[in-house]
Amino acid sequence: MGLLDDRQIDYYNSKDQRKIPKQNWIKEKMQEDYWEKGTQSRKSKEQWFNWRHGCEVEQDGDEVKFSKGISEYGFDGEDLMFFDIKESQWVATVDAALPTKRKWDNVPILNQYTKGYLEKECLDWLNKFREYADEDLRNSSLPDVHLFGKKTSDDRSKMKLTCMATGFFPKDVQLTIMKNQKHLPDDEIESTGVRPNHDGSYQMRKSVEIKEEEKAEYDCSVQHRNLRQPILIKGGELCPFRGGGVSEWQQWKSV
Repeated sequence: MGLLDDRQIDYYNSKDQRKIPKQNWIKEKMQEDYWEKGTQSRKSKEQWFNWRHGCEVEQDGDEVKFSKGISEYGFDGEDLMFFDIKESQWVATVDAALPTKRKWDNVPILNQYTKGYLEKECLDWLNKFREYADEDLRNSSLPDVHLFGKKTSDDRSKMKLTCMATGFFPKDVQLTIMKNQKHLPDDEIESTGVRPNHDGSYQMRKSVEIKEEEKAEYDCSVQHRNLRQPILIKGGELCPFRGGGVSEWQQWKSV
């Protein structure tokens, strides 16, 4: 399969024996010969070891820099060998891979090609795909943010306040719960971490317990690269333990 920022964009398997798009934008942008060449390439590699290659970039403002190149092989459930891009040579992780390592390292042009592909051609594809996907991601993958509270089952004098962001992509997100306009430290917050949704987007929840006698204003802030400005949901002063036995408080905002 092909992945862009952890989202599957295409796949190939031995049953269909075709390279198949998984996102509308790549299906629309790439010509038929791209899929034909990709099909032939993956069909030939089907007879090889298990194989993975790719590249990563770092973004500093508007500048994008090469960060990491990956070209590695496995066999029968074990790592076999990988390409050391700094040394421009293959590294065998098991003895069985040593003959292949020596054979490939004895063809300098092959290692030069592998290094050049990872640092240049792979980077070109990555930037092209990111450009094609950007508009699609901005339009369809903004966070939907909810703030809600419920009395805890083991101690009815406490309430768990939860902030949830869902439906966002890529998965990098900053979700903060604030008490009286100050960020709560991580050791006071319970977090699920970033988790995948069924549609390829992501979600994250953070929660904090509130005591019955406490009076404070709690807010939820979410920052994501597809947002022009952070989403702020103001919870105000929460008093879920009063007012005719009301046991739950909830507020939400869809973007």
